[in-house]
Amino acid sequence: MEKRKIHLAVISDTHLGTYGCHAQQLLEYLKSIDPEILVLNGDIIDIWNFNKKYFPKAHMHVIRFLLKMAEKGTKIYYLTGNHDEALRKYSGTSMGNILLDDKLILTLDGKKVWFFHGDIFDSTTQGWARILAKLGGKGYDLLILFNRFINNLLQSMGKEKVSISQRVKSGVKKAVTFINNFEMIAGQVAVDQGFSTVVCGHIHQPQIRTMHFPEGHVLYVNSGDWIENNTALEYNQGLWTIYTHDAVTSQNQDADIDMLEASFIFQSTILERLPAYENTLFRSGNR
Repeated sequence: MEKRKIHLAVISDTHLGTYGCHAQQLLEYLKSIDPEILVLNGDIIDIWNFNKKYFPKAHMHVIRFLLKMAEKGTKIYYLTGNHDEALRKYSGTSMGNILLDDKLILTLDGKKVWFFHGDIFDSTTQGWARILAKLGGKGYDLLILFNRFINNLLQSMGKEKVSISQRVKSGVKKAVTFINNFEMIAGQVAVDQGFSTVVCGHIHQPQIRTMHFPEGHVLYVNSGDWIENNTALEYNQGLWTIYTHDAVTSQNQDADIDMLEASFIFQSTILERLPAYENTLFRSGNR
C-alpha cells in the first residue's frame, strides 16, 4: 500500500492499555501515512488504568510501529496528558527523533501554533476531583465490557449494536457546557498569547473552527480520539483537515468519552483565572 505524504499529523487519546482502544484501526492509519512530523497529543498510553494483565498485542504493535516511524525519520513529539501524566517528570527528554514534553510551539507557514493536551483547563483533573476521576476511569472500562456483552447479545438476535456511553453523554446537558467552556478557554488563552492556532485533545471531540474574541481570532482544532471517533488531524500546505478512519470492525467500537470527562465537573468561573493558568503554561518558555 502506498503511503500518503503528510507534513504533520496529530493523534491523541488513544488510551492504549484499555478495552476501548481501537489499536488495530490506529495501526492501520499509521501504516497508511508518511508524516514529516507526528504529534502524539496526550493520553496515548493510559497509565491511570494500566493493568499488566491487559495489554494486547495490537497495542504493543502500535508502540513498536511508532518507534519504527521515528527510526525512519519522522520527528515525533509526545506531549503528555492527564492519563499519562506520570511521564511529565521527564518533560524535555529526547531520544533520537522522539521528544517528550508537556507542550509544543511550532511555526507552520509563518504562523505560530500551540499544541497541548488540554487537561489543565479541566477541574476534574485537579485536587480531590482527580481521585474521583481515576475511579471513574476504572468504571469506564467496566462500562465498555458491559456494553460489549450487550452488543454480542443484540448481534445474536440480529439487531444493531448500541453505544451505552454515547446515550449517557447525549442525555447529559452539562456535556455541551463542558465542551463549549473547554474550547472557549483554550481559544482565549491562545489569542492572549498571540497564537494563530491552538491544537488540543482531551475532550474526544474532533473539531476545526475559527473562534472570535474582542482581542482577535484563533483557529481551534481538536484531534478527537481513538476510542469512538477514530480521528486524526492532518496539516498540509497551510490547511488543517480531520481524518476519520472508517474501518471500524472491532467489538470495542461502543466506547465513548472517558469517565473523566463524563463527570463534567467544569467550573465556569475558570475564565476569571486565566492569568494564573497562563503563568503556569508559559513559565518555562518555548522549548
